[in-house]
Amino acid sequence: QVQLVESGGGLVQAGGSLRLSCAASGRTFSSATMGWFRRAPGKEREFVAAINWSGGSTYYADSVKGRFTISRDNANGTVYLQMNSLKPEDTAVYYCAARRDPYGSMWTRSYDYNSWGQGTQVTVSS
Repeated sequence: QVQLVESGGGLVQAGGSLRLSCAASGRTFSSATMGWFRRAPGKEREFVAAINWSGGSTYYADSVKGRFTISRDNANGTVYLQMNSLKPEDTAVYYCAARRDPYGSMWTRSYDYNSWGQGTQVTVSS
């Protein structure tokens, strides 16, 4: 399995930007599909974005499309989530997740992933 540690969360005003990082350790990172999920207070965890092992394919939830960008650096074992034009409804704990997949498939459901980070809080004020 892959060990994951998120960072980069914080408090930002609406319209602002944040970049989340997820540092991965473990030999399978470079062959893993990576995903970002979030859980807002009182809500279920939801899919945000995913990227395949090569970085050649990405997929986004409609709610963040055009505002968020997922990317990865396999040499440094890190996946990023650049978040622009943030809205108060983006407030949540953001989680990084991994699933080994050398075929490059996209996965959007929580139970598709078998490694999770501890989460990082993002708060967007209005």
